[in-house]
Amino acid sequence: MEQVQIDRMLEEKGFIDEPVNPNVKLVEEINRLRKEKNAVILSHFYVEGDLQDIADYVGDSLGLAQEAAKTNADMIVFVGVHFMAETAKILNPGKKVILPDLKAGCSLAESAPAEAFAEFKAKYPDHKVITYVNATAALKTMSDIVCTSANAKKIIDSFPEDEKLIFGPDKNLGNYLNSVTGRNMVLWDGACMVHEQYSVEKIIDLMDQYPEAEFIAHPECEKPVLLLAKHIGSTTSLLNYTQSSPAKKFIVATESGILHQMKKASPDKLFIPAPSVDSTCGCNDCTYMKLNSLQKLYICMKYEQPEVTLPADVIEKARIPIERMLEISK
Repeated sequence: MEQVQIDRMLEEKGFIDEPVNPNVKLVEEINRLRKEKNAVILSHFYVEGDLQDIADYVGDSLGLAQEAAKTNADMIVFVGVHFMAETAKILNPGKKVILPDLKAGCSLAESAPAEAFAEFKAKYPDHKVITYVNATAALKTMSDIVCTSANAKKIIDSFPEDEKLIFGPDKNLGNYLNSVTGRNMVLWDGACMVHEQYSVEKIIDLMDQYPEAEFIAHPECEKPVLLLAKHIGSTTSLLNYTQSSPAKKFIVATESGILHQMKKASPDKLFIPAPSVDSTCGCNDCTYMKLNSLQKLYICMKYEQPEVTLPADVIEKARIPIERMLEISK
């Protein structure tokens, strides 16, 4: 396939739409390409299970950033969404970073356009900015430090108690963090389309249906959902909790991809995805995460495209707050 055709396809579709012979064994080919190109495959918990199983590392945003920072691979293949691949590129400016589908974005990152956030920040010139990792590289350049849901409290606690803080872009996570830290951070009005759509009524119905089940939730959920939860935590925290809790049944309010790891870690337990307001499947999936597939992974490794690139000045500025986070999170 000629590069002109590939470029047009990437612009229109976000991925190289090349038919794959049904006789091709995708897993074998991906493993061959990984070895041949000295590539590392990093996967988020929210993609489909077959992609998680083929990855060199599966984790949440903090773990993925830490793995990206220390990899010796020549090429990083990010099976997740765009801001995650950007973070890997920022930490590895000399390495090639590819993503199976460029249109695998993030509703939360998109809820905070850089120009609008800059105007918002200008209203609070004496405030430090803590930016949730689910944000664009441009937003990270305006930040004093980055955080993930796994380390957010630790990051906030690293500032003096009287320090004035801005937190963005997730208002639900920000509200939760204000409640557990006693802070009064100024919050950007953004949210994740997955975690904001849970139905309190349907969750209560499920809890009535499974009275012995523990309800656990990600802090990106809205406050009425969190008030029902037995445990609130990052994706990794939720996974760890299901392993340590004596309970045998769990209702889980976060993207349903994590249930794959929960079932692998605790095959004797039942995991029930919490339903959204308009859910017909009884679960709540991120359409962006689900754009990733084995076929797209194979094709992107074959052509080493689509590649995620950033201007040198953006990498330089965004790297500082990310490295501050990684240092505190050691």
